[in-house]
Parts: sequence; structure tokens; C-alpha cells
Amino acid sequence: MSDIRPTPEELLKIINNQESKAKRGKLKIFFGYAAGVGKTYAMLDAAHSEQKAGADVVLGYIEPHSRPDTMALAQGFEDIPVKKVAYRGIVVNEFDLDTALKRRPELILVDELAHTNAAGCRHVKRYDDIEELLNAGINVFTTLNVQHLESLNDIVASITHITVKERVPDSVFDKATQVELVDIEPDVLIERLNAKKIYKEKQAKRALDHFFTRDNLVALREIALRRIADKVNKEVESSRTEVHDVPYYTGEHILVCLSSSPSNAKVIRTAARFASAFHASFTALFVETLHTRELNGKNRAHLRENLKLAQQLGAKIATVYGDDVPYQISQYAKVSGVSKIVMGRSNNKPRLFLPKPNFVERLTALAPNMDVYIIPDILPSYHTPSLKKRFQLNLNLPDLLKTIGILALCTLIGIMFYTLHFVQINIITIYILGVLIISNQTSDRIYGLTSSVLSVIVYNFFFIEPRFTLSAYGPDYPVTFLIMLIASLITSSLTMRVKYQAKAAAVNAHRTGILLETSRKLQRANEFDEIVEKSSQQLSRLLNQSVLFFRVVGGELQKPNIYNTDPANPLPAEYSSEEEYAVAVWVYRNRKPAGISTDTLPGAKALYLPVKGRDTVLAVIGIPIQHGNELEVFERSLLDGMIYEIAFSIEKYNLNEKQNQAMMNAAKERLRANLLRAISHDLRTPLTSISGNASILLSDGTDIDEIETHKLLENIYEDSLWLINLVENILAVTRIDDGRLGIQTQPELVQDLISEALLHIDRHSSEHQINTVLENDLLMVQVDGHLIVQLIINIVNNAIVYTPVGSQIIIRAFRQNQWVIVEIADNGKGISDKDKQQIFDMFYTANNEIGDSRRGLGLGLSLCKSIINAHGGEIYVKDNQPHGTVFGFTLRLEEVNHAG
Repeated sequence: MSDIRPTPEELLKIINNQESKAKRGKLKIFFGYAAGVGKTYAMLDAAHSEQKAGADVVLGYIEPHSRPDTMALAQGFEDIPVKKVAYRGIVVNEFDLDTALKRRPELILVDELAHTNAAGCRHVKRYDDIEELLNAGINVFTTLNVQHLESLNDIVASITHITVKERVPDSVFDKATQVELVDIEPDVLIERLNAKKIYKEKQAKRALDHFFTRDNLVALREIALRRIADKVNKEVESSRTEVHDVPYYTGEHILVCLSSSPSNAKVIRTAARFASAFHASFTALFVETLHTRELNGKNRAHLRENLKLAQQLGAKIATVYGDDVPYQISQYAKVSGVSKIVMGRSNNKPRLFLPKPNFVERLTALAPNMDVYIIPDILPSYHTPSLKKRFQLNLNLPDLLKTIGILALCTLIGIMFYTLHFVQINIITIYILGVLIISNQTSDRIYGLTSSVLSVIVYNFFFIEPRFTLSAYGPDYPVTFLIMLIASLITSSLTMRVKYQAKAAAVNAHRTGILLETSRKLQRANEFDEIVEKSSQQLSRLLNQSVLFFRVVGGELQKPNIYNTDPANPLPAEYSSEEEYAVAVWVYRNRKPAGISTDTLPGAKALYLPVKGRDTVLAVIGIPIQHGNELEVFERSLLDGMIYEIAFSIEKYNLNEKQNQAMMNAAKERLRANLLRAISHDLRTPLTSISGNASILLSDGTDIDEIETHKLLENIYEDSLWLINLVENILAVTRIDDGRLGIQTQPELVQDLISEALLHIDRHSSEHQINTVLENDLLMVQVDGHLIVQLIINIVNNAIVYTPVGSQIIIRAFRQNQWVIVEIADNGKGISDKDKQQIFDMFYTANNEIGDSRRGLGLGLSLCKSIINAHGGEIYVKDNQPHGTVFGFTLRLEEVNHAG
């Protein structure tokens, strides 16, 4: 028996998932197969049980019922007042989400999960209201009928012949913590209906004749029972794979093709049921062509609805670009490992002669190893479009003038050829060339087709005997005209196709180039401001829209950075209003898109999208969109890809910041450890010396002569001074380590600073020759006097320790431009080039054969460097001539006011 144990990372992920689930509220759905089975009654009864158990239960919204026993059961609960919303001249009652969130009960009852809210509510659908309650940690009881489940909509419609408009995504149902089936026999439900316990008499009679037939109720009950069984099965499979967090897929991959057809929704639902049954991954593919942008408003709306439906049913949306739709689908399927393709029936024109392979035949030929499922629909058979639709012209004056001008030019050239007695084939070639140019230079294929026909007519009129008539007496002329017409049509068609393909390639290259450029620019961005600027710039280029970028600082969403496409025409102030900012805040807190073209706060001026990291929202992006100009499928796909790049870049920046902080903390820890080790070593010797000398004086003080006693006291005093200096340096280092090396500057005379420092230097200074050379006695600098004095003491003491007795130490100060340079030179043995590179590093000490080796903590010069850096100056070391060392530092000059 294999013992598969989770890794630490898997265990951590499980714990995090459990914590997030614990914070989220629990959803219980009372599920039935028809109205009147007792869902609301069962919900209220369960709520009473919870209330008796001590739970804080509140009625959020209960649909008004004409059933006295149900309404009686609603008594005894705190009731949240309904929200009054004006809708089409009447006032309707809606669930008040904001009041419920403010009240924050333990359990709230909200009837009718599939309800569509009136315009003016935050969400279009009530299930989004409930989702926000759950995210706030509030438990929810609600009700739902089987016909409202999205994936079952077509099946229910085929049984009842009624299409339900209010639908709930299956994901909401599947994520419910508990689903309780409220079930009664169909015959009992029909008895209730006859007894007017569900509807009034007229409504009951109409229901019995249409929806509430026994056959319908039996079929709906069976569907509801199967759906409950499917949910239980999914929960069992989820618990099996929860430890390793690996989705249970069988290797099947279902691909559904998206289109603007109204029947495409049925295809999507069928594919979703396939994916659920086969435990397969599910992808919805849309092939964008050049004609996609020419879709009318109705077809665009259908396409957006189908895209949204696929997302709700759990499909991953993919888009490709190309004119050959079957080829694009087959290539994507091969690359993505698709095993089954689900599509609707193609409505092809039947051909009598030389039949052309239809869409499905081409697809199966291009992907012969793939299963292709054709879903029947209610589309009528192909019928020939009316002449009005077929020849609906898109005329514009420039293209019309181009067509006439090119044909006229071809005719003039033909007349010249005819005058010069060129053969007729040359004139025909000129007209074919003219058709090619017209097809390339005009915007619609109608100009190429028209010019093909006109070129034959004009050729006949000007160049065929009898000239200047439309008559042609030669038996070969009809064949010539036909060949010329066919050649012109083929030329026009091929030219237009090449033109379309070139335009498609240009659009595709432009969009791909923007994505690659975005990735490259974001990878090079090192600062957060740079990420914001580059992201906004690239988004604006992709969408040709201004962009609002809301950054997150300290867990709070900031006001937007606005990137205007045209700086001369900035966004109106309404886009940066408090109302729009509130929408962005909602997106940040709920991790979901909102605004125009969504079901949440659709009245906003812009579309707001979260830039999501692993655990939180990193930023929010706002895209101003006008009603009717919503993003196309391919644009939205590219936008999602770009937002992913932005999220990756921000996460990388945050990770680098955390790593840098961790490295700083590690360096601080190493500093503390080294400091403690150095202190423990370097303090032991002088303290031992002090205690030993003091012990001798205490025990044998009367037996020691005066000279020896003075020497012992001198050693104690010397060691004490060294310890005081060491403690001063350690305290200063601690201030540097904690980032508290604040300087308080004021004008100081350089002469005074040097004089003050020489009063506190090492006692052995008398053994050296110390001289001061000032270029000007009135040299003044703006410094923290105490720190600069300590700096001079450290450098002079360093020279005293590291040079032999009798050495000369010279302190010079002079002006150089706007700086004062102070140099402390000695004529000792000097410092090696290797030591010069590390002399200012903390804990570094050069080899000292002269000084006392116990004094090697190496803090003094490192502290000097920190002090000078804090003053904005520089410190350096160089060789003295002919031998020795020069330590120098620069301080900014403070001009002396001689008038004062």
C-alpha cells in the first residue's frame, strides 16, 4: 500500500484554503423542481431551528406569497426593510444589500436566487448580491428551481416549451456548502395547484394547461434528482483530490466554438455538460475575422452574451485571428490537445454543380483524428438572400471616383494601343490590370465586381467592330468577353482576399507586437512608478483609450493615475469622481470586474478590472468605455493577457522588495552577531587588565612604590579611556544600524572643530608631533559639530596607534571650489593597496605591528565613512610622500558673512 504524503508546500496551501473557507460564509440552497414544492417553507422552518439554537437570523428578502402557512412561518424574525427602486414608472421592492452588510447577521434569508434586480441596484443578478454576503462572512439560505440552472436551460425548454430568462451559473450551485432537495410527488403538487394553494384560479388553470402538466413535472423532478446526484459525485471527487490540489481530469479536452448565432448558447451548454460528464478541461474558442468588426449591434450583443455564458459555465476563453475559420479551429485544437470539438450545425448554401465542402467537412478533413459533435438547432435551411441584402452597397464618393478614373485611364491607354495597331490581347490585359488596381485601392468588393463587368462592356463599346455600339458580330467575341469577365472576376477576388489577409496580418502583428513590447518593457522596469507608467502606456496603445491606474499602497487603494491618449483632450473630471473611485474600491475588495458592460454597477463610466496576484489584488485598472462600444472578444483576450503581465511584474517587484528587506535584515543580524563577538573579545582584555591592576593596588598597595603605583593607575586610566571611546563608537554604529543617524547641522569654524578634537585624542599623542595647517582661519562648514569632532578623533587616534613614536601627524584644511577638504597625514609605514580597498569596512583592521593588538574592533573608520556620507561628502585614503598615509574628507563650504 503506497503511502503518499503531502509536501510542506501542499500542506500550507491546504491550511490557507481552509482558513479562507472558514472566513467565507456558508450557502445553503433549498432546491426544487417546480414552484409550490415548499422551498420557501422549508427554508423558513430551517431558519427557526437555527434561531432556536442561538443563531442571529435575519430575513433579507422573502418573495410575497399568497400562501398563509408560509407567510405565518416568516413571523418572529428581524426583517431588513426592502429597497424601493423606481423602474419603468413603478416602484419595485428589492433586497437592500448595503443594509444587510451593515447589519452583518450570522444568517440571512434571501429568497429566489435567480432573481434579476431592477436597474439602479449594485448588481444585475441576485446571486451576485449573495456572493458579496458570503465574502463578508455571512451565512445565507436561499431557494432555487431546477429550470433556472444555466446548463439545463435548453433541456428544460425542450420539455416545457418555455425558455426561462432568469438563470444561475452552475458554478454558484456547485460551490454551495449544502443543497437540500425539497421534493414532493408530482400528483401532490398538482393537487396543491387545484386547491389554489400556489396560484390564484386563473393562474392555476393556465399553469396546469402549460407548465404544470404531469409529464413535465415528472421529467423536471428526474432532472433535479440527477443534478443533486451530480453535485454529490463532484464533492466526493473533490475530497479525493483536495490533498494534492490536482483537478480530476481524464485527459479529455472539450472545445466549443463561439459565434454570434442565437443558437450558439445551446451549443455552449451542451459542451459544458460534456465537460462535466467526461471530467474534461473545457475551452471556448472564438475565431476573429476581419468581418467580425462589421457585425451589427444585435449580433455583437449575441456574441458578448455567448462569451459571458461560456465563462459562467467554467470555460477558458481563447481567441485566434484569421479568415479561414475551419483551419484556425483545427490548428488550435491540435496545439492544445483537444479531444472533442462541439459546434452547431452550419447553415450552408446547397450547390448544384461542383459542390463546395461545407464547414464541418473541411474541419473533419483538417482534423481527422478528432471527434466532432454537431448540435442540432432550430435554424431554418439556407435560403437565398434577397437582392436588397445581397447587393446592399457601401458606396462612398472617393472609391466611386477612383473606379471611374481608373476605367477611364484604361480606356485612354486602350485607344492609344488601338491607334498604334497593338493586338487586342494587350488592351484586354490593360483592363484586367485596371480591375486589379481598383480592387486594391477601394474599400469594398463591390467596386472590383462592378469594374469587372464594366470593363467588358467598355471594351466592347470602344474596340469591337462595329465600334461605339454594344453589338458584336464575330462568333469568337462572346468567348472573348466571357474569358475577360472570368479573368477580371478572379483577379478582383484574389486581390481583395490578399488585401484582407494583409490587413489581418497587420492587425495581428500590431497586437502581438504590443504584447511582446509590454512584456519587454515591464521586465526592464525596476521601480513601481515605472511599472505604472509603462503599463498605462501599453494599455492605451492596445485599446486606443485613456487608462486609469489605481495603485495599492499599504493595503489601501489610492486615487487613480490617469494616462490620457491625447494630452490635449484629457478625460473629463467625472471619471475621477468619488462615485467612480467607489466602484474601483469595490473591485479591489471583491476581486471581481465591475462597471460598464458587467453585471455589477453597470451604470459606471468605465470598466474596472482587478490586477490579481496569488493572494490579493495588486492594482485596479479603469478603462473608459462608451455604451455600445464595448470591448471585442479578441481585444478582451489580449487585455486579460496584458493584465496578467502587469500582475506578474508587480508581484516580481514586491518579491524583490521583500528579498531586499530580508537581505537587509540578515545583514543587520550578521552585524549584531559580529559586533557581539568583537565586543566580547575586545572588551575582555582591557577589563581583565583593569581588574588585575586594581586587584594589585587593593591587595599590595602598601608594598608597591610610588612609581609602580602611578604606572598601574596610568594603565587603568588608559584602558578606561579606550573603553569609553569604544562605547561611543558602538553607540554610533547602533544608531547607523537602526537608521537613526540623524544630523543636526549648524555653521562651524573648521579651526574650532580641530581644536576641540585635539583636546580628546589619545594620551600617547604627546609622543608624536601633531601640527595644524589652515589655509584660512575663517573656513566655515555646515555640519553636526559633535559628529565631525568624533570623526577627527577617530582618524587622529588611528594615526597615533599605527605610527611609531616620534612620527609627525599634520592636519590640513583648505578650500576647493564649494568644498572644504580636511586631510590628516602621517609619515608612518603607510597602508598597502589591498588594505586601502577595505579600510572603511566595518570590523576590518589592518595589520598593526606597532599598536596594541587588543584594540582591533575596526569600528572607527567605518563610522567616519557613515558620518561623512550623512553630510553629503566623501572620504578617501591615499599614500603620503615619501611614506605614510593621508586620510581626507570633504565638507560643503559655508560662506562667511563678512558684513555681519
